[in-house]
Amino acid sequence: MKITITKYLIFAGIILFSIKGMAQQDPMFTQYMYNMSVINPGYATDDPGMLNLGGIYRSQWQDVEGAPSTFSFFAHTPVSERVELGLTVVHDEIGEIVKENNISADFAYVLPAGQSSKISFGIKGGLTTFDASLSGLSVVDPGDPALQDVNEVFPVFGVGAFWFGDNYYLGASAPNLFTSKYIENEQGLQALGKEEIHYYLTGGYVFDISQDVRLKPAFMTRAVQGAQLAVDVTANVLLYDRLEAGIGYRFNETITGLVNFKITPALRVGYAYDHFTSDFLGYNVGGTHEVMLLWDIDLFGLTKGYDKSPRFF
Repeated sequence: MKITITKYLIFAGIILFSIKGMAQQDPMFTQYMYNMSVINPGYATDDPGMLNLGGIYRSQWQDVEGAPSTFSFFAHTPVSERVELGLTVVHDEIGEIVKENNISADFAYVLPAGQSSKISFGIKGGLTTFDASLSGLSVVDPGDPALQDVNEVFPVFGVGAFWFGDNYYLGASAPNLFTSKYIENEQGLQALGKEEIHYYLTGGYVFDISQDVRLKPAFMTRAVQGAQLAVDVTANVLLYDRLEAGIGYRFNETITGLVNFKITPALRVGYAYDHFTSDFLGYNVGGTHEVMLLWDIDLFGLTKGYDKSPRFF
């Protein structure tokens, strides 16, 4: 079905910016502290017998037709005293034009790093499928070779490290070290798309204000060639180990409200809303909604793992 250029004027610009490597390419999540496996293969819980499952759905820019949406699913579990494994699936979509799927497996090796802390090193491997239906756009020059359909598959290989204790963590990672080209025209044109390496630095701490109140600040920094350094900071308050709420700020971009609730000791639901603090590409766009579901399965009847700090984040 043909898509008129007027409906997707904003997204044509977004696609061009992404293709040229002028913007961040990896999907972002406001509730990143609960989705660490996606960005850091070294993430570890040190929680034997626990299978952590989760999903996050993100719908951006509600006032714009065909706005981007992202869904991620993740599973993580220790399989021995030193080894932890994970699986992540991310589906990213822009209207009816661009669809990207990322499927990867994580391997992390955990080592003692003092009396009360550990450090883990991990690798991530998988593949990315990239599909762009650019020929469906109605334009002045339908034969423009820059608007060809794209169907590509690329390898994924990433590395990461994660240092953590009972109430803190610090992580550094590059989820994909390959710089794959999205489009290489067979007619001799230069490549129009390239996946740049993204670098992440994350951290968080749990302050025990009282027996029933905990303060949980966290941050994430993202760096990629061709884009400004991106910094997210959040400050959540956990009440009675059940209700959590807070605010966040993505520098020069959005202010955020977050809330999540433990329905049971094993099941948690969460919601976040991003409000733009500046005009994106000169347009006033709507807010962004994000819904989260976390489920911890106690495989062997153990219960000690629910209050470990990495799952707090």
